[in-house]
Amino acid sequence: VQLQASGGGLVQAGGSLRLSCAASKNTVMLNAWYRQAPEKQRELVTHITSSGTINYADSVKGRFTIYRNNAKNTVDLQMNSLKPEDTAVYYCNNRYFPITWGQGTQVTVSS
Repeated sequence: VQLQASGGGLVQAGGSLRLSCAASKNTVMLNAWYRQAPEKQRELVTHITSSGTINYADSVKGRFTIYRNNAKNTVDLQMNSLKPEDTAVYYCNNRYFPITWGQGTQVTVSS
């Protein structure tokens, strides 16, 4: 199963981007977004719990929104009011049973 994230790019601070992610097979439910900045560990940005609750990292609360399309098994990440510190490679996966990571999508926010 391959994870394919898309939608990244270069944006100025204060701008917006919407990321999308899909799996090549419906054997994994996508419910989380992570990111990894240069020389830092991968961190959990947001995820949807089994009960449907959505959790966000403090650093993105009020700016990022996760959307999941159950029919298509895709997960999107709407990112608003972007900051330079949001610069990272963004990945999707299943929060509780992660599979092999995809290549992610690069988000670069210029100041």
